[in-house]
Amino acid sequence: MKKIELEIMALSHSITQTHSYAVVLGEVNGLRKLPIVIGGFEAQAIAVALENMHPTRPLTHDLMKNFMGAFGVELQEIIISDLQEGIFYSKLVCYTENDTVEIDSRTSDALALAVRFGCPVYIYDNIMEAAGVLMDDKGDRKPKAEALGAETLHTAGDDLATLSVEELNNLLQDVLEAEDYIRAIAIRDELKKRKA
Repeated sequence: MKKIELEIMALSHSITQTHSYAVVLGEVNGLRKLPIVIGGFEAQAIAVALENMHPTRPLTHDLMKNFMGAFGVELQEIIISDLQEGIFYSKLVCYTENDTVEIDSRTSDALALAVRFGCPVYIYDNIMEAAGVLMDDKGDRKPKAEALGAETLHTAGDDLATLSVEELNNLLQDVLEAEDYIRAIAIRDELKKRKA
């Protein structure tokens, strides 16, 4: 089957499911996007790695990377290999100097590891065809199929525009202490926007 390389385009709250997020993957050199609903812990794990944040103690996915490294296992690639009843299935393609192994994984965990290892993420073309959202030249969505809540995404910082710079700085300290890294990224982006 033909594999298509993807990259992480956005991470946002999902309105359709409480305490859930959506990671939006984009086709490299293409216009299709793939929204996937994920849990809050996995969203934070992805956000921490994307933003090069360094928590005081390792998160679960950092521990997994350290464990794999200690035993000489490298993560070569992630493959989103199946879609059943709205659930994406993924494989971690791992290798050592003696062997290559495919390990079943939740897609959210696979993405959190891919960001840490810097490895490519692929999807089979038939899955992208079924679940992807086609973007036109202007960036507008043209749904190709039922896109798993893609119409309900919004950013985490919708209410930040109403706060003062001082309030934003105080809120940033609070969310960092609470290890809410997704919210911290939104606050940091709002502060940067105001300085520009």
